[in-house]
Amino acid sequence: MIKLVELLVRKEGLTHAEFADYWLDEHSPVAAEMPGVEKYVTSLPTDPEKAEYDGVLELYFADMDALRAAFDSEAGAETLADAEEFLEVGAGPRMIVEETVQVDTSEE
Repeated sequence: MIKLVELLVRKEGLTHAEFADYWLDEHSPVAAEMPGVEKYVTSLPTDPEKAEYDGVLELYFADMDALRAAFDSEAGAETLADAEEFLEVGAGPRMIVEETVQVDTSEE
């Protein structure tokens, strides 16, 4: 499983609440339409005033080909264009990783 992880920085002029509302209510349905996305996770800080970043994005794909195809698709282009509405794109760190679960008691 391949996972894209990005620490997000809100666009200047938005409050954290405005950023969160747009990300969760407007942008997430757009991003969810990208082909090959197996899991899409959004995480917001519990104390945004003390957090260095405004959110954590996690997108899961079967492999690197699926990740590339997702962002090369029309839905991927729409997702990236929409991100410009609420994010300082590229302002936070981004990693593409292979996830290895060490413990997961959530399925028990």
